Amino acid sequence: MHFQKTKIVATVGPSCNTREKLEELVDAGVDVFRLNFSHGTHEQHLSVIQHIHAINKSRDLYLGILADLQGPKLRVGVMEDPNGLAIKEGDILTFVQHECLGNAQHIYMSYEYFAQDVKPGEAVLVDDGNVQLEVVETNGVDTVQLVVKFGTVLKSKKGVNLPNTQVSQPSLTEKDIADLDFLMTLDYDVHWIALSFVRRPEDIDDLRTRIVRAQHEAKIIAKIEKPEAVDCIEEIVKRTDAVMVARGDLGVEMPIEEVPLVQKLIVNLCNKYARPVIVATQMMESMIKNPMPTRAETTDVANAVFDGADAVMLSGETASGDHPALVVSVMRRIIGQAETSDLVYNKQHKPDASSSEFVSDVVCHNAHTIAREVNSDAIIGFTVSGYTAFQVSSYRPKANIYIFSDKRHALSMLNLVWGVRPFWYRQFAETLSTNKTIHEVHAILKEKGIIKTGDVIVNTGAMPLDAKQKTNLLRVGIAE
Repeated sequence: MHFQKTKIVATVGPSCNTREKLEELVDAGVDVFRLNFSHGTHEQHLSVIQHIHAINKSRDLYLGILADLQGPKLRVGVMEDPNGLAIKEGDILTFVQHECLGNAQHIYMSYEYFAQDVKPGEAVLVDDGNVQLEVVETNGVDTVQLVVKFGTVLKSKKGVNLPNTQVSQPSLTEKDIADLDFLMTLDYDVHWIALSFVRRPEDIDDLRTRIVRAQHEAKIIAKIEKPEAVDCIEEIVKRTDAVMVARGDLGVEMPIEEVPLVQKLIVNLCNKYARPVIVATQMMESMIKNPMPTRAETTDVANAVFDGADAVMLSGETASGDHPALVVSVMRRIIGQAETSDLVYNKQHKPDASSSEFVSDVVCHNAHTIAREVNSDAIIGFTVSGYTAFQVSSYRPKANIYIFSDKRHALSMLNLVWGVRPFWYRQFAETLSTNKTIHEVHAILKEKGIIKTGDVIVNTGAMPLDAKQKTNLLRVGIAE
């Protein structure tokens, strides 16, 4: 049976926040739903979370939920003129810390440490770079003068990027902490927490400490949107659980021609360290209004699959677009065609001999190698934390990966991971032998029409099975 291996993440918004619309997206091919905490209330997000859990229960699915924290959003204030402030090259603008209506004399800047952080000569980009300013002078307290380098109108509440500035504000803002507290105390699980504007590995540590303190099982996605993160990307990849290449802000903060190479660098590192990686932003943006993507967008999605992305993400296309389910179905078709290419499969990297998990890593590496050599139909594994699935998936085997666990949270979390199909199995008991357990999970898959008698199966697991230790077992057999 053929499964789409590259996963689809869809952002929930006004266009798809009812149960009926969410089910349409599931039917079209969505694996993980993203909740964007830059928008919406806690009550609205809770309603969506409840819908997703209800869909999982009624349809025996393991849809993942990704909560995306806003991070330190910098914005200019409201302009006096509803049409925006007319500007031209050479104009001097004054950004201040006190709230006011923006005009030629002063403009409110929401970031409280702006005057302290910026230095003369540094670039300030507004509205995704449509307005480009340069710092002339700062009093270090509450006022900054800037010269217009490019742009014709400064509109209300537009985002600000500081590509050259060492920003002192932490990645977790007060709003993020409040949103995180809300998520940590829910009766309904979220499976991934995305941290925006990560700049250094320590940002990950701060969020992880809070999640562990709350005794929650959510895993962390580091969103790469800042040049500082790219400078220490390998350490960030090692420290996090997954990565999102957030190309929107990244393309504003650094030269846009560098973004494709950065995307490939990050995806390669994530494959090497067995970290799921999402490629995001403007993948099929024209389909917010149009019924078909551009040829460039089609190629962009396919190239992300060729590069080795675990998932591709839709933002406004599903959150506020005219036909969210259609976008997902078109993306799924592009993925399906891309996955017919050998470029997608059999990534070459070796287990790290210095890793504390080296033995398990070698077993997972050889599961892929043997599956390739014997042209296996399936790789079957058991997991508690998801570690085995991450490792096996990172090699991008052609064989389908079926992972069994008695942890429903882990199964939904794994729905983000390339090639992995999660199944619940509760019989990890001392009374069951390894042979009996393997036979039972084969029977489950045969009953679902996923494998058939005579299929070559590579099984991974841990002995004894009931101890739920790290993977130490590799077995090749024929489905009976």
